[in-house]
Amino acid sequence: MNLIFNSLSVKKIALITLILSIISCSENNAVVVTSQSTGAQAENSAVYKFNDVIDRAGTPTKHKDYDSYQNQKFNPFFDLGAWHGFLLPESESNYGSFPGPLIIAEEYSLYIAEKLELLTIKDAISKQSYDFNKAEKSIHSRPGSLSQTYQFDDLSVELTLQYANNRTALVKTSISNKSSSSKKLSLLWQGRLLQQWDDKHTVEQALPNWQRNISADQYSVAISFSKQRNIWDILTSGSSEYQIKRSIAANTTIDSKAHTYQSESQLELASAEKQVLFTTHSYVHNQQEALQQQDLSNQILADSERYIQEAEQRWQSYLSLGLKQSNAAIEQQKIAVKAIETLSANWRSSAGALLHDSVTPSVTARWFNGTWAWDSWKHAYALAHFNNDLAKDNVRAMFDYQVDKTDSVRPQDDGMVIDAIFYNKDTARNGDGGNWNERNTKPPLASWAVWEIYQASNDIEFIKEMFPKLQRYHQWWYKNRDHNNNGLIEYGGNKHRFHNDAAGNISFSVKFVDNKVADFAVNHCQAEQEQWFNCSGMQVYKQLLENGNYTELDIGAQHGAGWESGMDNAARFGFINAEQLQTYANDKYQGDVELARKDWQVMFFENKSAQGALLGFSINQESVELNAYLANEKSLLANMAKLLGLTRVAEQYQQESLRLAARVNQCFFDQQSGFYYDRKISDTDKADQHGCLGEILVSRGRGPEGWSPLWAGIADKEKAEQVKNVMLNPDEFNSLVPLGTASQSNPAFDADIYWRGRVWLDQVYFGLIALNNYGYEQEATMLANKLFNNAQGLSANGSIRENYNPITGAVQGASNFSWSAAHLLMLYREFVVPNSKSNGEIEITKPAN
Repeated sequence: MNLIFNSLSVKKIALITLILSIISCSENNAVVVTSQSTGAQAENSAVYKFNDVIDRAGTPTKHKDYDSYQNQKFNPFFDLGAWHGFLLPESESNYGSFPGPLIIAEEYSLYIAEKLELLTIKDAISKQSYDFNKAEKSIHSRPGSLSQTYQFDDLSVELTLQYANNRTALVKTSISNKSSSSKKLSLLWQGRLLQQWDDKHTVEQALPNWQRNISADQYSVAISFSKQRNIWDILTSGSSEYQIKRSIAANTTIDSKAHTYQSESQLELASAEKQVLFTTHSYVHNQQEALQQQDLSNQILADSERYIQEAEQRWQSYLSLGLKQSNAAIEQQKIAVKAIETLSANWRSSAGALLHDSVTPSVTARWFNGTWAWDSWKHAYALAHFNNDLAKDNVRAMFDYQVDKTDSVRPQDDGMVIDAIFYNKDTARNGDGGNWNERNTKPPLASWAVWEIYQASNDIEFIKEMFPKLQRYHQWWYKNRDHNNNGLIEYGGNKHRFHNDAAGNISFSVKFVDNKVADFAVNHCQAEQEQWFNCSGMQVYKQLLENGNYTELDIGAQHGAGWESGMDNAARFGFINAEQLQTYANDKYQGDVELARKDWQVMFFENKSAQGALLGFSINQESVELNAYLANEKSLLANMAKLLGLTRVAEQYQQESLRLAARVNQCFFDQQSGFYYDRKISDTDKADQHGCLGEILVSRGRGPEGWSPLWAGIADKEKAEQVKNVMLNPDEFNSLVPLGTASQSNPAFDADIYWRGRVWLDQVYFGLIALNNYGYEQEATMLANKLFNNAQGLSANGSIRENYNPITGAVQGASNFSWSAAHLLMLYREFVVPNSKSNGEIEITKPAN
């Protein structure tokens, strides 16, 4: 996307908005969008219908103002891919300002002030200040804007904040003289940078070399930040800057030691006169952006009303397209609006190594200001229906780094899309970032997202662009993650410095029982701190598992395999804590922990090329949902090939999809427990009558992977009914907030552990689709209503969270979480029907293919 929002696109959106408003007017709860953006007509538009859907008030007191999950507190407003956002005032001391801002220092969100540009107004003659706290106040967030209005007997003050482009927010300040005589006013703007870094340290203590300098001229104030390359806390280039520009001249004084400024200007108003002032707030990462934004800010100030109108028209379009003009209950519409706002707030425009605009998981979560693969597929699927261009760019952002066979780092992974990309590449790519991840990929849902984008746009050119890339990615799985070449794929980890040593041998760390170090460890491992040993080699690893006298074991490839599945520490990948393992041992092996541990040990295969070169590692289990996803992807690739006139290719993919679907049903379903599981394999397995190897992994309990064949539509009908019964069992998945990431009967279940109990909304969505695909609409309705009624804050004005406690409904994890928002919007679009019940319950209908 261009740095500045394209005005031609705005005109197109405005035309679409006008057409939609004409065809969608009704007397029910449908959103009615008008083409006007000022006056009374604007207040009847969609953006004025949804006040404070998300609570955006807050008072930041430190740069890292974290909650217990290391989220930045409060829910700032961002838009248009900007890298800085704002709050509404919650205390009287901040009335007349938009607190913050929260900036993203390349990869980390940091508040830089409690507030900047705090407006104070005095009568220049009487010297009396207008006390905003004593005014009649109206303070709101709306889709696309923040606003404050203060009404005095003789004066009216209104401030609104919207975004003009992807580096600049625009504040409009309207001051009206309501009296019968003229007024002379003194306007004062003040700001002070935060002095506290976190709960324990001042800025000087935490970052003694970090300089923050304030400068000013007649129309502007600039805050520059010195270079700081603290890999896990803050990354600034040395020319990053926060720029404030006003449409009115002012005299500014600066206290460099206290990091404060104040600017003063005079304003005269005749009786009944209104004057409007404009201020731009820009955050830039480097000198190039700073120079470009200076000119753009001048353009914005010269034609501010146009940018304001464009912002409102754009948001009217988002809501019109996103809400589908259904007459759903207002509570349901608010959740959909909250989802649209969340996705839009996490939109980051291209910068650094991010070559296309994309939606990140969460602007407020400490580690989530980057772009992940399967997150992006989910975001794009939802964005397709209200911001199709961003949906496309979100996909492109990940495929920008699709590995090529000429790649200097990992040519063996030709076709793969890496897990996560950030502003900075990692050291292997000559960068200094710590969050960039090439250890694994993510589940194959890219074609699912691309097809949905096409369904929403009919843009065949996008299919032409993506089809060969999707083919290469699809084939990578069979080249690099099918150890025994039987067509059933495993998750694993790439060849990577965190998975293997320089010679390509698998690496791991181990802590022994009572410091009784095994003989093999003395010869093959290196002692590290706190009784840990670093080891490498497959034979050494096998000896360790056979020896068994260890208390803790950390295997890089195990983490890689879990991350590759997207279900990071799920029980099926051998993750279980010591207390749970003891309970499991008591139940199954009369308390013998060493015997019990063998059920949870994982082995790895070295996948090699025909020439014997290491390609990567597979975990020793074929995954049910990975193969269900691949069967679904084959069908989607067939659709794309047919659309492009590639008839023979389409037929081949469709036949492969049918064959793989049959094998999923043959190999991954356990008849006794009525559920689908992964399959544990070894190099010595002999195939059964269906060609299936190894054994069903029933011992590690049930997880949402068990309903993936139903989501893909490939499950046999009788098997689907048994899975449905498990999903609806109150002792399994039908908890207060249903469809958690481990059943309550799972030996590793814990309602507070990331992928071993918490409820993730993507898996809820897949589960509801799964039930719906097989005709269980009423059951899906019941579970959906339990989610909406019991997930804390979902129907109120709290932020959408990463996950929820299945037993209590309490919020967990990251705040303002994108893929949760994406799946809520999917649920709204695909399941909430026009005749929704007035009591806020939803009805399920079969989504259109």
